[in-house]
Amino acid sequence: MNGVSRGPESIGSLLQRAHPELLVSKYKRKQAEGIHLVRQRREQGNQLLGFNSRPFVLCGLPLRRPPKDQLLYERRNGSFVLQVTGHPEFGLPFGQDRLVPIFLATMSVRQQSRVIRFKSASVMLDMFGMANGGKEYRRLVAAFERIFGATMFFGTDPAATARVVHRARFNFLSEATIWYQRESGGENVVTLSQEFFSEVMAHPIPADLEAVKVLVASPGALDLFLWLSYRCFTAKCRES
Repeated sequence: MNGVSRGPESIGSLLQRAHPELLVSKYKRKQAEGIHLVRQRREQGNQLLGFNSRPFVLCGLPLRRPPKDQLLYERRNGSFVLQVTGHPEFGLPFGQDRLVPIFLATMSVRQQSRVIRFKSASVMLDMFGMANGGKEYRRLVAAFERIFGATMFFGTDPAATARVVHRARFNFLSEATIWYQRESGGENVVTLSQEFFSEVMAHPIPADLEAVKVLVASPGALDLFLWLSYRCFTAKCRES
């Protein structure tokens, strides 16, 4: 039209124009492939297990970034209570920051050590199927800063008729030397606080890492999956 000829329209363009609801995004395809892999490995009894710590299964971190002036977060689940105090400079952990405790707990259980060693920061990104790009590395740096600076209080609330009162206040880490570059040549060393390490060793909660990969971009769905995994792990009989 108007004297301008157009080449043949691609099938993808025709489909997008006529039936956009039939198109599947790259992200959705990746999710579907991940779900298939989870089911396949579960049927084969060949799951790749990671671990989480009990406080963050029973009472998750904030799903979204809290306001900058909010440095205290509290979450309750029955008789359990979790309080997180953020660092004045870095703020409260939130969203995908919850992957850091999973990574730390998993590496600690695998290495059976309070001192965790790994070759590069990409080990964590690979564990959760995340891209090894600059954006993800910057996000990882910020997540570790918020986690390192946060103080946790976890315990049972006597007002909730808890049979046993247990309370602990701790930081995640006591020391960390992390090279965030892909090829740094330096070893990454993270030392867990004694309290966090003891909690992980006493109550390591298993989780399917392939399923975690599928849910990595949906913190709320990930929390629900981890809680259901915990309930199945601790169940003594069939529950409705």
